[in-house]
Order: sequence, then C-alpha cells, then structure tokens
Amino acid sequence: MTSAEWGDTLAAVNATLNGTAAVLLLAGRAAIARKRVPVHRGFMLGAFVVSALFLCSYLTRVALTGTHADPHRGWLHAAYLAVLVSHMLLAMAVVPLVGAALFLAYKKRFERHRRVARWTFPIWLYVSVTGVVVYVVLYHVPVG
Repeated sequence: MTSAEWGDTLAAVNATLNGTAAVLLLAGRAAIARKRVPVHRGFMLGAFVVSALFLCSYLTRVALTGTHADPHRGWLHAAYLAVLVSHMLLAMAVVPLVGAALFLAYKKRFERHRRVARWTFPIWLYVSVTGVVVYVVLYHVPVG
C-alpha cells in the first residue's frame, strides 16, 4: 500500500473513531442523566480511549501524507474553512478539559468534575462531530 493509500485509509479510520467518540459521549450523557454512574464512567472512558486512538492515527496520517487540501471553491470552501478552524481551535482546547474532567472524577471531586464537564462535553462532542464533517467534505463531497 502506498503512503497516499495509507493516508486515505487512516482518514476513514479517523472519521470512524470521531463518530464513535460522539456516540459514546451521547451515551455517557444519557447514562448520567439517569444517574447510572458506572455506565456513564464506562462510556466516557470509552470516548477517551477512542479519542486517544484518533489522535495517534491522525498524527500518523499527517506524518505519512501531510494535510489534505480542500479542492472545493466558493461557499462550500468558506463553510469548510469555518468548520475546520473552529474544529481545530476547540480540539486543542478540549484536551486539557478532558484531562481535568477525568482527573476530577478519578479523585472523586464530583462537584468540580460536573462544573468542568458542563464545558467539556459540548466542546468534545462538537469536535467529534465536526471531525466527521471535515472528512466527508474532503473525501466524499464532489468537486464542481
């Protein structure tokens, strides 16, 4: 398999990992709303593992093939850039937030955990969903 083929394969893997993280985050949120703490913990740890795997896979893809340029023009390109920039900035911001939320839960500081999680959850969910959107636009929306 060529580097380009590996890059395309890893891009699909990355989108799958992002989508999986989004589903796990929503399931974890639903579990805590029902006060099912152990189930919530499992889903959120799963989302963390999947997101960590995404980061490793993403860095591998970028090392192999570099970044993927958007071939679209006009309004789609502008919308893509808006989503991409917000995705990238929030992806950087969410890393320490996730770390803090996990640390606080581990230390059983649940009041502080809830305060951090109120910000972390929507940002993490947005980053996961927009990661899939970026992939779809780059690899599956026809140019023209």
